[in-house]
Amino acid sequence: MISLYFHFPFCSHRCPYCHFLVLSNKRGHKEKFLSALLKEWELRLSLIEGRKILSIYFGGGTPTLFVEGIQAILTRLRPSCEITVEANPEDITLDLVGCLKDIGVNRISIGVQSFNNALLRYLGRTHDSKGARQAVLSAWSAGIQNISIDLMYDIPYQTCKIWEESIVQACALPITHLSLYNLVFEPHTVFYNRRKALVSTLPTQEMSVKMIHFACIYCEKMGLHRYEISSFGEPSIHNSGYWNGREFLGFGPSAFSYMGGKRFCNTSDFNTYLLMLEKGNVPIDFEEQLDPLASLHERLIIGLRLMKGVEIDSFPPVTKEILVELEREGLLIYDKPHLFLSEKGCLFYDSIAERLVLLSE
Repeated sequence: MISLYFHFPFCSHRCPYCHFLVLSNKRGHKEKFLSALLKEWELRLSLIEGRKILSIYFGGGTPTLFVEGIQAILTRLRPSCEITVEANPEDITLDLVGCLKDIGVNRISIGVQSFNNALLRYLGRTHDSKGARQAVLSAWSAGIQNISIDLMYDIPYQTCKIWEESIVQACALPITHLSLYNLVFEPHTVFYNRRKALVSTLPTQEMSVKMIHFACIYCEKMGLHRYEISSFGEPSIHNSGYWNGREFLGFGPSAFSYMGGKRFCNTSDFNTYLLMLEKGNVPIDFEEQLDPLASLHERLIIGLRLMKGVEIDSFPPVTKEILVELEREGLLIYDKPHLFLSEKGCLFYDSIAERLVLLSE
């Protein structure tokens, strides 16, 4: 079994917190991109022939700015599986969603981020709260009723009250899935360059804990059960594959893949991506084969994101030592053969992951 990811790097503008590869929404860029993407598809076709495709995900960027590209891929695949497309609220119309449904898309992920208009403006978003709600309702009315939305916390000037209002509004909509992300000041972003000035405007750690606690309780009450640290509702087949260690193959500039115990990534330079494929070369920029201990720890790190945890029969002594230490600190619970995060561990997942990574080095 395998999943496929396609990175469509086009956006109408770049948000101040975004660190992903983004290109301007120009027809010339799209034509060159699609030509190269289809060449990459042909070069890698042998890797997926005879394998069951469980999910396909179109991310970005803003894939809905290039529906023709999505259609070109799905026409070649004609799959019967979960097919997700990311979208911005301001781009969603009944016609767009109807077109996506007609070409096989059955799940949509909408980047709402907040239902507070002041925060949306601060985040550089071009939709407002009313537009976000209407986008979800339009997607539902047009026939794609497996809908996920994203919300962000740890935003400058965000209060617990603002956050709680966004959670309540999200859960009142006909969504099947909710993803929560904390804002991180990534290098090469506007927010990163302004990080020193912004630190004093961020919610405190105590406030962040309160935000997550409220989200967990309220989502559960509204029938969106937490199945992963930051995910609530009907589990995404595609994202669950990442956490369960399913192999996936990424297409497009900057796309990651994991196959045969090896991680590899396409070049994030658009012109290099085009040139390599023009010459008939797979556009890989980086690849890594993990040693057995590092591979085990990566499986632990990723699997622990799931509320059900990870099932492992035995551990090397060096791994068992750190796990016992984490269990003693109240961060992990080991009910053999299941290892999972405690309630406290969910709050300090990043720290747990870092300790396991350092142990591998």
